[in-house]
Amino acid sequence: MSDLRTVEAVLAPLPPGMVGDGFRVHNFFPNGYRIGKRMSPFFLLDYNSLVEFTPSERPRGVGVHPHRGFETVTIAYQGEVAHHDSAGNSGVIRSGDVQWMTAGSGVLHKEYHSADFTRSGGPFQMVQLWVNLPAQFKMHPPRYQALAHADLGKAVLPDNGGAVNVVAGRYDDVAGPAKTFTPIELWDARLNAGGRMAFSLPATHSCGMLVVGGSVNVNGTAVPTDHFVVFAREGERFEVVAHEAAIVLVLAGEPIDEPIAQYGPFLMNTHEELQQAFKDLAAGKFGVLED
Repeated sequence: MSDLRTVEAVLAPLPPGMVGDGFRVHNFFPNGYRIGKRMSPFFLLDYNSLVEFTPSERPRGVGVHPHRGFETVTIAYQGEVAHHDSAGNSGVIRSGDVQWMTAGSGVLHKEYHSADFTRSGGPFQMVQLWVNLPAQFKMHPPRYQALAHADLGKAVLPDNGGAVNVVAGRYDDVAGPAKTFTPIELWDARLNAGGRMAFSLPATHSCGMLVVGGSVNVNGTAVPTDHFVVFAREGERFEVVAHEAAIVLVLAGEPIDEPIAQYGPFLMNTHEELQQAFKDLAAGKFGVLED
């Protein structure tokens, strides 16, 4: 049996929809493409492909809303996003930065264009992932990791191929700073024209790749900008070759083999846990955050 990891599907971006008034996103899963647990531990991928926002006096974004039972990971490619939550965390992420928020037992948060970006407008491009938490960690206290671009692990590719910003996990001998609850690899790779990246991941782990810019070839399959690659859970090795300067986001991890009960902003294991989340929210147990 070959140890090459099979490209199972190349998914085109579906028509975008608005999340609040500040994020124009293509949802690749779970609703865009019904691949269920196929990408576990990643539950959701919203991709705000490159769009231009005009200057504004009022920040665009998403107002106060709750989360429980998972983590949100936001990666900024262009533009700026500000964050506030009911656990007292706040910050702004800019190009190359990552925000990793553990909702855990419950948090209120809001995210919107930063004050500077609101005034200036300009190109805007972001990725948001929802990362599931196993049952034993779903009620973990909320946590916030502000991961500046300068603090990410940096792996330089051979032959002037480019570089890999390691957010989580490890690429070659370079580790990322993100703390995770299950084994996760999250790599933001910037490839020069003709650059090559070689990967080896456990065959049992989920794996996908978003082409954020340029076009690439993956194990013989051409993948254009704004498309998502789903890899089969077989084989370990794959190679990415850039036809032109390209940006790719590789996400992989050990699947969480547990039931999923999801409704709106809550991601739990049972219907009863969803009901409890709504009761706790109504009782004020998620804290307070002004809109």
